[in-house]
Amino acid sequence: MPEAIFKYFPSLSSLQKDKISMLQSLYLRWNSKINVISRKDMDNFFIHHVLHSLSIAKIISFKSRTRILDVGSGGGFPGIPLAIMFPESEFTLLDSVKKKTGVISAIAEELNLDNVTTVRKRAEDEESKYDFITGRTVTQFNKFVKLTTKNILTNGNNTLKNGILYLKGGEIDEELAAFRDKIIVWNIKEFFNEPFFETKKIIYLPI
Repeated sequence: MPEAIFKYFPSLSSLQKDKISMLQSLYLRWNSKINVISRKDMDNFFIHHVLHSLSIAKIISFKSRTRILDVGSGGGFPGIPLAIMFPESEFTLLDSVKKKTGVISAIAEELNLDNVTTVRKRAEDEESKYDFITGRTVTQFNKFVKLTTKNILTNGNNTLKNGILYLKGGEIDEELAAFRDKIIVWNIKEFFNEPFFETKKIIYLPI
């Protein structure tokens, strides 16, 4: 239920709450046509997908006109929930699979998210520059860094320096070893009480 979101983000506007509340029905409809989310996961949609995406909003509040590239966006996570949370920021949701970008575009249009642009291409082919790159369990962190650092602007005006914000869970110490002196890691269980977040992390690499 969307109440799981609202208790952690009590300052959401009524419009933001309405859009978040619409998400599950939209994804249920689209998922019946094109499988972009595991169907067995839909019962936990708001926790596993929406709240997980919004954990990034617990460490940064993107300023107006901040440009964010969501790489390997899949069904639109974390990009769509973050675009609802930060309507003054600009989100580009990138995926190489046509059916996925089609679903993302349709959902963004139905939600009137005019701050969302959808791009179908491989990450290595994207040339534009952004303040932040987001991703959720797209690949190993070192591979994600190699794919995306070329797209990060060096000058920014947010509370965090421009860089990568990556969501991943499980045992990841080995893949983070090369970045140990550069990254900051937040345990999402510090923000949310649900057991799902016990091993989930936000990895931040400033560039």
